[in-house]
Amino acid sequence: IRVVIELKRDAQPEVVLNQLYKHTQLQVTFGIINLALVDGVPRVLTLRQMLQYFINHRHEVILRRTRYELDEAEKRAHILEGLKIALDHIDEVIAVIKKSQNVEIATQNLMKGFKLSEVQAKAILDMRLQRLTGLEREKIDEEYRQLLQTIEKLRSILQNINLQMQIIKDELIDLKETYGDPRRTEIIKNYEEFSIEDMIAEEDMVITISRDGFIKRFPVSGYRRQHRNTRGHTGAIAKGEDFIEHLFIASTHHYIMFFTNLGRCYWLKVHELPQVGKAGKGRAIVNMLQINKQEKVSAFVTVKEFTDQAYLIMGTRRGMVKKTVLSAYGNPRRDGIKAIKLNTGDELIEVKLTDGNSDVILATTEGLAIRFNEREVRETGRVAAGVHGIRLGKNDLVIGMVVVKREGTLLTVTRFGFGKRTYIKEYRLTHRGGKGIKNFKVSDKTGSVISIKEVVDDDDLMLISNKGVLLRIHVGNIRSTGRNTMGVRLMRLDTGDEVSDVARIITNGGEES
Repeated sequence: IRVVIELKRDAQPEVVLNQLYKHTQLQVTFGIINLALVDGVPRVLTLRQMLQYFINHRHEVILRRTRYELDEAEKRAHILEGLKIALDHIDEVIAVIKKSQNVEIATQNLMKGFKLSEVQAKAILDMRLQRLTGLEREKIDEEYRQLLQTIEKLRSILQNINLQMQIIKDELIDLKETYGDPRRTEIIKNYEEFSIEDMIAEEDMVITISRDGFIKRFPVSGYRRQHRNTRGHTGAIAKGEDFIEHLFIASTHHYIMFFTNLGRCYWLKVHELPQVGKAGKGRAIVNMLQINKQEKVSAFVTVKEFTDQAYLIMGTRRGMVKKTVLSAYGNPRRDGIKAIKLNTGDELIEVKLTDGNSDVILATTEGLAIRFNEREVRETGRVAAGVHGIRLGKNDLVIGMVVVKREGTLLTVTRFGFGKRTYIKEYRLTHRGGKGIKNFKVSDKTGSVISIKEVVDDDDLMLISNKGVLLRIHVGNIRSTGRNTMGVRLMRLDTGDEVSDVARIITNGGEES
């Protein structure tokens, strides 16, 4: 039987095959107890022991069979020797038989006269007259010669263990060629149980978290690119005073590390998040993570694995920064682990993944920014406190942190939907702990700065408002300007609505990556 499964255009064959393995009889696993009687005693054997006992058994069978065949051949040769003697002296044999009164006397006379055994004498008496012809005599001679060869062969088998093993091998091969069928199934060595990731297609997801702590995911492919200064899609339902506060992109096979404002860390797999429609509410994070009532998720990092070759750099609302190796966060407890020690009144606002040698930019609500290399932040343990990254003014706070990876442009977005791009090279490299330089010309029209992102022309942006409106625009449509400017309007907002978060989508040939 041949089964053909036709897949949809966007289906992943490997995932479908793994699902068939998991949920059908296409692949099965069964246990075997190798229990056998060995010398009358039940024993559980290994595969090697079973094979050895089988070989020993076949060896014994071959020895017994060879001894039997040798015994039969020697008996037959002994009889043929007697017949040859009789044929060589046929006239004398006939005369002895004619003079004998009965069979018993004839047997005794033949034994005495020609030095024959009783078996040979009886064989001569049982011989038909047709055996006296020349042709029959030749047959007896040929049979006797072949028997001598057979006897020699059988004796050599009994004396040579290598010949015995070769016979075992040859007989097994003959059985295989005669009765063997081509294998229709595959026996897999070192079989491993499928993980849940094997059942799930790997694809990028838009992940949103509302102010009240509801999280959901949906495919990033569901959003088409739009022009700036448009209204966008409805991406979430805002009920009451709840609104979407965070948005980011992650693969279904990655981990999401959740960092709270109180400096604790939790993580989940992306596929564990509820997948709902764009307008769906999602599920409360508190029902998925054991977060305290005083905690609120403030930062996220997606990683494929926890390694010693990567680092996490953290930024706080009061301008502190901290660097710790990523592997230190690889085994969180169900109730979370401490990620950073915070000063009184401070909170964790941003966490980024780095290689340990990247430049870091901190930006503030009042439009200031500072750039320094993370090597100035010494590596510390998981529960340690941070050091000063930027010195803040009286009413200023840090709103975001960027790890420079591509030397592109720095995107700055404000509460009222304004934004601009400035080349990162315009932000000079300084030492950490300074007051920073002007990044954005903040006014009542633009509102305070709410987000910064490192972007290039090929990127796409996803903007989200408090009322759940999503807007996807192409970065190339936003012109680059100087640091101390107010930029352009990126998103039109309804009265009372504000931009709450921004995410960057990297594109390649028109597709998300």
